[in-house]
Amino acid sequence: MYPANMDNSEMRNIPANNGGGTGGQQGTSMSLEDLRGFRILLTCAQVVGGILVLLVAIWTISYRGGFAWRSNPGLEFNWHPLLMTIGMIYLYGNGILMYRTLRNMRKRSLKITHASVLFAAFALSSIGIIAAFDSHNLADPPKPNLYTLHSWFGIITFTGFTLQWVGGLVTFLYPGLASHIRAAALPVHMYFGLVLFIMACTSAVLGLAEKAIWTLGAQYASYVNEGLLMNQIGLLIFLFAFIVIYLVTHLPYKRQPRPEDENLLTGLSD
Repeated sequence: MYPANMDNSEMRNIPANNGGGTGGQQGTSMSLEDLRGFRILLTCAQVVGGILVLLVAIWTISYRGGFAWRSNPGLEFNWHPLLMTIGMIYLYGNGILMYRTLRNMRKRSLKITHASVLFAAFALSSIGIIAAFDSHNLADPPKPNLYTLHSWFGIITFTGFTLQWVGGLVTFLYPGLASHIRAAALPVHMYFGLVLFIMACTSAVLGLAEKAIWTLGAQYASYVNEGLLMNQIGLLIFLFAFIVIYLVTHLPYKRQPRPEDENLLTGLSD
């Protein structure tokens, strides 16, 4: 039994009768949507994500000298941590939350919004990766590329994210494959979406640790302000990831099918 004063907007029981049972028995399946605590956790995720982006901006501006483009490769690099944080962490996290936060939106519109947010993440991250390569290739003398664990992990993650986005677009949105193929592909799409998000967060923390050791050297062990700020950024990345993953994997928060979803599956108007 649930409390009698529970708001109906926060809990919906959706019974479905499986009629036709033998011996007078009738099976009943129950799908439960229970949104208690959802808004609080979602607000926490947005606050943590917003503070995370703000702290990265403060770090790159106040401690790393701000931004430039190819005229100053050293400052051009600063676009890399900022844009990767916005794209591959904040926007990516919110993109995979779309089916929780916009649960009452029509399914096709929801798919378009989901794909658009993830494309924005792709575009910003692409610029961030270009900035990282430029900062190495245009340095005097040039610096080598792709030899650290962070760079390997990051390239693998970004490549996987790109393939995931293209595969999702073709399978679920345009042109869209047959319904039985979409049904089989959906668990795989969801699984790899979460795996790649975790990999993106891990890659970001690896990059922070790498940057702290290289730029601060022995000062890092002296609790200098920049080192402490970078550590706080790393903790916020994982806190944001933990909240997002919980919101996505907690079954009572799952978006329940709407009547128009069946029309979309059968090819009728959505």
